[in-house]
This record gives sequence, C-alpha cells and structure tokens, in this order.
Amino acid sequence: MRRIGVLMAFAENDEVWQAYLAAFRQRLQDLGWTVGRNLRIDYRFAGENTERIRIGAGELVALAPDVVFVSTNPAVSALMQATRTIPIVFTYVSDSVGSGFVASLARPAGNITGFHNFEPAISGKWLEVLKQIAPGVRRAAVVHVPDIAANVALLHAVEAASTSLGMTVTSAGVRAAADIEPALTAFARVPNGGLIIAPSPLTTTRRELIIASASRLRLPAIYPFRFFSKSGGLVSYGIDHMEQVREAASYVDRILRGANPGELPVQLPTRYELVINLKTAKALGLTIPPSLLGRVDEIIH
Repeated sequence: MRRIGVLMAFAENDEVWQAYLAAFRQRLQDLGWTVGRNLRIDYRFAGENTERIRIGAGELVALAPDVVFVSTNPAVSALMQATRTIPIVFTYVSDSVGSGFVASLARPAGNITGFHNFEPAISGKWLEVLKQIAPGVRRAAVVHVPDIAANVALLHAVEAASTSLGMTVTSAGVRAAADIEPALTAFARVPNGGLIIAPSPLTTTRRELIIASASRLRLPAIYPFRFFSKSGGLVSYGIDHMEQVREAASYVDRILRGANPGELPVQLPTRYELVINLKTAKALGLTIPPSLLGRVDEIIH
C-alpha cells in the first residue's frame, strides 16, 4: 500500500476540481494504482485561505506520504516550508524558477517537480486577445494577488506589452473575496476598461463573483482557464487542465516506482485553448472578429 497526499487550494465542493481529481485517480488506476488495493489518498482542500493551506500542508506531511500532489503557487510554498524531502508534484503553478521552487526547469534538483500552467509572457497574449475581442478597450486592470510572486510577474509582463497595443495597465490587487467587487467597481468608474484575471486560488475559487461583477459593470474580461468561460466569462486562453492532471499522475507513478523528482524536468504547456462565450459577447454588444473566430477552439453559445 502506497500513500499519496493531495493539497488543493480550491473548494472541496467545486465540481471542476472533483472532475479534475477523478481524472487524476483514473490515470493512476490505468497505471496500476487502485485506491483501496495498493493506494491510499489523503486529501486536504484549503480554498483560497492561506492559513488553511499552511495547516493542510503540515497535516499531510505529518502523514509521511510517498508523494504529495499539489496545485497552485501558495500551496507549493506551504509544502516547501513543511518538507524538503517528501517528493512533490505540482500543477497550476507559474514561474517555478522565479518563485524559488526549483533550481531550473530541466533539472529541478530538489524534491519538487511538475507542470506549469503559464509563463509570465503569456499575459501579453491575454492583453492582445482582449483588445481583439473588445477593440474599444483602452485600459486594462490586472486582477491579481500581490502576495503571489508569479502574479506580480504576470502584471509586469502585461505592463511591458501594453505600449505596443496602445493600452494603459492598472494594478488591481486583491487579497480576499471582499476586495474583489470594490476593486472592479472603482476601476469601472472610468470608461473603456477591460479586465485580465490572473490565475490564483482566490480568483479561481471566487470566479462566479468575478464573472458576475464584470457582467454588471459591463467590463470585457479575459480569463486563464476554460471553466471561466463555461461559467459565463467572456473569453479564456489557457491550458487544457484535464490533460495536464493526467500527465501529473504519470509523474506521480514514476516517483512511486523510484524516480527522483529532482531529475524529472518541469514541463511547460505545449498547447493553449481559446474559448469564447458568445452569449456573454452579445450581452456586452461585442461582435467577434473573423480573425479571432478562425483561431477559436470552442464557442459557448
């Protein structure tokens, strides 16, 4: 019997993450690991609360699992504080080198490896897509968590890309759900604004609030994952997260069979999906340009 710890900085009752973990377990089963037969999995769901993330990391490490599967930068940071020896496989992480998680992508060198969702440069693409789908947008607010180093790197990359697109960029830092609506309302007081939503436990867990606020304030917004568009967000550009979790399960399998995580390279995304919610576009009075329609992976009606 082998033991896996799972630390999720998301809500336990969120159907997106339940499907995500079901895909993780199914891939492990395909590789010969069946829960109850030769595998035990212990879960901790912490939402966006940093203290619960820290507590969950400590509880899992105390169980001495063979490997921990974790999502998001804050959760990896918490696990790093709790152990430097138990192997860790991550997903939903950006800028792992800049965040101090690994020495390099090719040779992580420690007890941590995994799969990136984005590099900071992708945020320039988000700004470009936002401008294409909503040409009237002249100002973009980056909704991010200032305490997450990778979010700050994304903000700086948007600022760097804004000049060539004739845009101005505003920092919309939020640290709790109560910060979201006031920040968006304040930004919307000046016309011709749009939003870029950076990936974080907070923005992902509170996506319904963000999407509803953007709709009420008539702010075109681009999101980092498909499930935002499924929930009513205007447009998303990001990884296929179900494909990535299956790949992460393969890394967990290799570690259970003796592989050293420090020798398993951190994997970058190989493909991004562009998803547009046509109903939301119509509600905002936007017409999708043919140049964007020709590149779209999915249209939600």
